Parts: sequence; C-alpha cells; structure tokens
Amino acid sequence: MTRIKIKKLVWDEWNIKHIEKHNATVREAEEAVKNFITHIKGKNGRYIAMGRSGTRLMSLVVRRISAGVYYPVSVRDSSRKERKEIYEKEKV
Repeated sequence: MTRIKIKKLVWDEWNIKHIEKHNATVREAEEAVKNFITHIKGKNGRYIAMGRSGTRLMSLVVRRISAGVYYPVSVRDSSRKERKEIYEKEKV
C-alpha cells in the first residue's frame, strides 16, 4: 500500500462548516494528521486518513491536491471498523 504523507490541509468555509456537523474542529483535524496512524483508500480517488486527537480516534476523508497537500472533505470520529484498523496498526 502506498503511504500518503499529509503535510498541509487546505481549509475553506465549506469544509470548516461541514466538520462542525460532526462535532470536530480544525485543531482536532490538524492534531489527528500530526498523530497519523494509517489510511485506507476511499471512493472517488479519496483517502480516509486516521489518527489521534487527544483521546479521540479521528477519520479524515481527504482529496489530494498536490504532493503533501490535501483537501479535507470530512472529519469525524472513526467508525468501529476504522478503529479496529487503527488498533491493528498500533500493535505493530
């Protein structure tokens, strides 16, 4: 699997408002990227990046803009299936 490297997230009014619906903040998303654990390939060329923000396990649906630069489409708490993936990666 190709490992993605997120160096920068690009924020605009739409995605900031959207993640608020999932009770997430820009700060939590940025922290989850710093504490990146793993990712899975999503639909439409997107990736689901997973990481920790404090005690929360967060999933970020991101679209690649350029090398290391991604647009966060959504940020939310990780699903049960995603948490299992995270726990497996943390064991290694």
